[in-house]
Amino acid sequence: MDISDSALLATLLREAPIGFAFFGTDLCFRRVNRSLARLYGRNGTDHIGQRPSRVWPEPLAARAEDAIRKVLRDDQPLFEADQPISMIKGSGRTGEENGGGEHLGARPQVRHWSFSWFPSHDPEGAISGVALIAVDVTERRNSEEAVRRSEERYRSLVQAGAQVVWVTTPTGEIAEDSPEWRWITGQSLEEYLGNGWLDAVHPEDRERVERNWLDCVGEGKIFDSRYRVRTKTGSYRHYDVRAVPIERDGKIIEWVGASTDVTAQREAEEMRGRLTEQLSAAALRTARLQQATSMLAEALTVEQVVEVITEVGRSAIGADRSAVALLDPQRLRVHTVNPGGLPDSPGHPGGDIPLDIPSVVTLAITTRRPVLVENPDGLRRTFAEVADLDLFLSHTDERAWVGMPLLAAGSAIGALRFSFSRPRKITDEERVFLEALAGQCALAVERASLFEREHTTAETLQRSLLPDRLPSVPGIILDARYLPVTRNMEIGGDWYDAFRLPDGRLAVAAGDVMGKGLSAAAGMGRVRNALRALALTDPRPAAVLAGLDRLFSATELDEQVTTVAYLVFDPVSGEGLAGNAGHPPPLLMSRDAPPRLDLGEAGTPLGWASPRQQYVFRLPPGHTAVLYSDGLVENRRRGLHSGLDELVAVAGQAAPAVAEDPAKLLEYLVDRMLTGYEQDDDVTVLVLHVPRRDGKAQAGTTAGSVIAAKTGKT
Repeated sequence: MDISDSALLATLLREAPIGFAFFGTDLCFRRVNRSLARLYGRNGTDHIGQRPSRVWPEPLAARAEDAIRKVLRDDQPLFEADQPISMIKGSGRTGEENGGGEHLGARPQVRHWSFSWFPSHDPEGAISGVALIAVDVTERRNSEEAVRRSEERYRSLVQAGAQVVWVTTPTGEIAEDSPEWRWITGQSLEEYLGNGWLDAVHPEDRERVERNWLDCVGEGKIFDSRYRVRTKTGSYRHYDVRAVPIERDGKIIEWVGASTDVTAQREAEEMRGRLTEQLSAAALRTARLQQATSMLAEALTVEQVVEVITEVGRSAIGADRSAVALLDPQRLRVHTVNPGGLPDSPGHPGGDIPLDIPSVVTLAITTRRPVLVENPDGLRRTFAEVADLDLFLSHTDERAWVGMPLLAAGSAIGALRFSFSRPRKITDEERVFLEALAGQCALAVERASLFEREHTTAETLQRSLLPDRLPSVPGIILDARYLPVTRNMEIGGDWYDAFRLPDGRLAVAAGDVMGKGLSAAAGMGRVRNALRALALTDPRPAAVLAGLDRLFSATELDEQVTTVAYLVFDPVSGEGLAGNAGHPPPLLMSRDAPPRLDLGEAGTPLGWASPRQQYVFRLPPGHTAVLYSDGLVENRRRGLHSGLDELVAVAGQAAPAVAEDPAKLLEYLVDRMLTGYEQDDDVTVLVLHVPRRDGKAQAGTTAGSVIAAKTGKT
């Protein structure tokens, strides 16, 4: 080696970051570089000629001298990968140098070194000493430790998070073991490798999963999927799976995937879905009950009640047919209100049957308990004694049945019947709904039955109080119509009357007793009868109305409002007298003049203190007078004054052939005045027409001339 080589070697040994030392056969230092000497806070000269035991801490010195002896004896290199050395930070001295103690206020710091011992030979090949190369591997060891800890943490997280991590080749085949996967599926390593993992995928999912996986591998895109995996117990669990390609230098070198067990989440979602469906169904049933309550409040007849109940019940539980049957306790028979809700099949009882005939309806009535039949076998068990049951089942599409008793005050008054075209089990929630619906139905049926009885009585009473026929008077044509309100079926107090007086004159009246029901009909009867009696005594309108005032004050309630329009007419002369107690004014019509309302003073309703007045009324030939109740001109959308104006306008549009024919005029006025409006009150109309005698109107007269001068008062 020349001088330059020696200088270079000396520089490397002095400045290199690794430690270097040379020991003689006597175990003493011959050379040591600066990096190794500074490790212990000494100079290089402190080491020369000294054994390690004189300059190094005892544990380390003993290991070093043992290593030197071994190399000298075996003539073989010796490698010690990891030698921890505890040093005092900032002092450059090891912790062992103080017998394992610490400097005051100092913290021990452990660093790791690797020692490589090599034998050195002289030119003759004899061992002349041992060379030491020492490398500080603390940072590398810390990095390796960090990686190891990271892997342990990741493995722990995977195990704790029910995740399975797996790796495939660039072509998508399993090439590395995944113990977690095999522990879950029970597959052996041989069964798992390659594409064997697909054997653990649910048969219904496999084709889809394999196709999507190969597509992603072929296109190099992320794989996202969810499928079921068979466990070693034979059950299936749901997994969310995601795999990404790992690239290096633009090429996929492998795929790394993670399968997360989401069975609990899936079951929770399904449970939440079922609960949501149940809550939605319960909310819908509650809304339908509220709807039924609202609709039943407007249902006045039994038929209307049945229509509401059957529709609400059928739609709520998905039934194909629904019917309501009511019990006739006197005859011990069951009558179906809507026979269309029963099957038209041989072997099924009709819509009107004795109570002892076996059926879903009669069983619900007699037991007063719900009858729930899920399928035909259940029907056979329930009615085992019925001989022609199989005949019925072979001809009907019904496969499940429900019978709900209608109970009022603990007694059965009928039953609800629902049927399905498929086997059907009624849930507890649906049963509660049906029981509530049956309770509403029973109350509504009782209320409607009572209303129908009262309505029938009131209608019979009212029609009995109206004249069966109008009197036949030469030279006069009379026609009348009574149109009861149909929306709520309540009978009112509207009435009309026409009768001959002993002196040959004709008395005509129209009135309205405010209110509905039996009380209004009875009040109308009292007023009408009293008017006839008073007219036979003194037919003058002022006297009749005053007499009605006295009667009304004595017999009727203060809040009762009753109006009357009354006139006495001589068919020979066309002259008469009229009076009005708060009633709408008569309509006067003639071919020779536009229609108009009677200008006579209306006065106050009966019973209100006021002097009654009368006025002269003329109705020459070819003229017509129309008396009517407020139901013809007034409703919720049209006020009284607007209605009166509309009546005059409508009358003015009538053709002459209609205006001079009382029957046609009646039909025309009622049709035109009610079209486009909901009738909410009774309507009475009476037409008094004097036919033309010579085909021409009498000169100097107008329809229904009114003389303003009062001719009498009472």
